Amino acid sequence: MKISIDAMGGDFGTSVTIPACLHVLDNNSQLELVLVGKEEIVSKALSEAGASSHPRISIQNATEVVESDESPSLALKRKKDSSMRVAINLVKEGKANACVSAGNTGALMATARFVLRMLPGIDRPAICSGMPGISGSSHVLDLGANVDSSAEQLVQFAVMGSILVSAVQNIESPTIGLLNIGEEEVKGNERVKTAATLLSDSKLNYIGFVEGNDIYKGEIDVIVCDGFMGNVALKASEGVAHMLTSFAKEEFSRSIFTKLGALLSRPVLTAIKKRTDPRRYNGASMLGLKGIVIKSHGGADKLSFAHAIEEAIKEVDKNVPDQIRNQLEDYLVKSTT
Repeated sequence: MKISIDAMGGDFGTSVTIPACLHVLDNNSQLELVLVGKEEIVSKALSEAGASSHPRISIQNATEVVESDESPSLALKRKKDSSMRVAINLVKEGKANACVSAGNTGALMATARFVLRMLPGIDRPAICSGMPGISGSSHVLDLGANVDSSAEQLVQFAVMGSILVSAVQNIESPTIGLLNIGEEEVKGNERVKTAATLLSDSKLNYIGFVEGNDIYKGEIDVIVCDGFMGNVALKASEGVAHMLTSFAKEEFSRSIFTKLGALLSRPVLTAIKKRTDPRRYNGASMLGLKGIVIKSHGGADKLSFAHAIEEAIKEVDKNVPDQIRNQLEDYLVKSTT
C-alpha cells in the first residue's frame, strides 16, 4: 500500500506531517509513503527526525504550496505544481492508492474533483467524518463540500455514507438518519421531505428524520444533510467542546479547594477528554471521487494527522471507491425498476 502525503499542507507543515508519518510507519510494516513538497524542506525535516534514509519513504518534489486563505479556483488554475496537486496526481496516475492533506479544504476539493473526476452516478462529492457520541460515533455528511444539495444528491450521500461505514466499521446494514428540524413527517422543507420519500423507498436502512442532538447520542450510524447544515453542526460542536474545556479550567483553578477537586477528578476528566478528543476523529473522507482523498484538519498535531493517514489506510484496504461505484449502480438499477 502506498499513500501520498501533502507534506507542506496545514498550519504547521512538515513539523507535524513528518512525525505523524513516521509514527504510522512504525505501526504498519506494509505501508509506503510518498512525501510531496519542496524537496529541500522535506529532506531537512526527515534528517532532523533521524529518518533521512527510511526504506519506506520517498520524496516527490513540488515547487509550490497552496496557502490556507488562497482562492480554490486560483489554486487550481495557477498552482499546478503545488504539493497538494502533485499528491493527488499520484493517485490519478496509479502511483499512490490514496492522498492525505491538511491543506486548504476548498482547494483540495476543487483539485481532487478536477483531477480524479466523479464516480458514475454521483453528482457532487461529500465530506464525511465520524463524530463522537454517548454510545458510539455517527458519521455525518456532507460537512461542507456543498452549500445546497437536491433531494437526489442527499440520497447519493446516504448511499456513500452507508457504504463507507459498512466497509470501515464492519456494520452490515448501517442505520441512516436524515437531519431535519424535527422528527415529525410534516416538518422540514420540500427538498428534505422528498429525500425522505426516496430514502424510504430505497434498500438502505433508513430510520427517518433525526435532530441535531441525535448526532451526539451515537445511536445512528450515518446522518445525512447538506453541507451548510453539516458544517454549522461541526463548527458548533468544536465551539462547544472548546467552551466546556475553558469553563472546566476556570472553575477548577478558582481556589485551593477547587484545585484539590481537580486533582481528585483527574482520572475521570482524563477519560472524558480521551472519549471526546477530536484528534481521534480526524480524517474526513471526500466521498464520490474516483480515488481516495482524506482531508485532515488544518491545525492537526502529530496524533491527529496520524489518524487521518490511518483513515486512508482503512479505505484503501476496503477499496471504498469501487464499493461505492458497484453498490450505487445496484441501487440506481433497483430504484428505477
